[in-house]
Amino acid sequence: MTLLNEAQLEQLKEISQYLLQVRQEKSIRIEEVAARTHIQLASLKALEAGKFEELPEPVYVQGFIRRYGDAIGLDGNSLANTFTINIIPSGAKVSNTTNNHSQNLDTRRNIHIPLFVPYILLLVVASIGLIYVLNPKLIVETFALLAKQQNPVSTSKQKTTPSPVRSSPQVESIAQQHNSASTSKAAPAPSLAVAPSESTAKNVEVTLELQDKSWLRVKVDGKTEFVGELTKGERRTWTAEKQLTVRSGNAGAVLITVNNQPATPLGNQGAVKEVIFTPEVNSQESGVRSQ
Repeated sequence: MTLLNEAQLEQLKEISQYLLQVRQEKSIRIEEVAARTHIQLASLKALEAGKFEELPEPVYVQGFIRRYGDAIGLDGNSLANTFTINIIPSGAKVSNTTNNHSQNLDTRRNIHIPLFVPYILLLVVASIGLIYVLNPKLIVETFALLAKQQNPVSTSKQKTTPSPVRSSPQVESIAQQHNSASTSKAAPAPSLAVAPSESTAKNVEVTLELQDKSWLRVKVDGKTEFVGELTKGERRTWTAEKQLTVRSGNAGAVLITVNNQPATPLGNQGAVKEVIFTPEVNSQESGVRSQ
């Protein structure tokens, strides 16, 4: 296969270890995976053992990852997208942009405006100006027409505004008594605003901030919402109603904040760690393993 850069080797290493761990946790034999995916058994063993020189081109390896993930119950597309492939070289893109730019310049040069067009426009503008100068009545009639068009709108607005109606003193006293009774009945209402809403108390919000590069998998209420690699400085937030699970390939590079509490490291540097968060209990560690 073609040589891989350091980033691709690191991605493929983490993905292969993750696939191997999930397969072993589910007690699925590698022969069953080969039968389901129609991938050669030797290629699957090479992928899990880290012998990447025995694998085919990167585009085929990405297909292996997608079919392998689907066979063991994972989201194969999301997992395969975490393995980047460099297909189009940068030189080809630069040459394409330069060719497009030269074509645009050629098309602009080919556009030619005849000389008589601006002269005709000048003659039209000059003739309109002479008509208004030589016939002042036309200007007065134009302004009068505009004023007539604006006046009906203003008069209609004046007619639609209702005039205030004065009520008798007896009616005003009855209205004041009714307003005082309604305000006295509605006085205890502010105490209801103090109680927190039940929907916010049932949710758990987790924010991840990366201090270094790390592979991550996030599940929200049993559904995988993110699988991939985040770099230093990136920040993501997820909210779950029942359970939120975070698994990291480099726990020391992840700062985690639960329900706006102070941020703490997820684990030790270079360690693989999985943490479960629920609204009742902030965190519950499971499956902790250091590399």
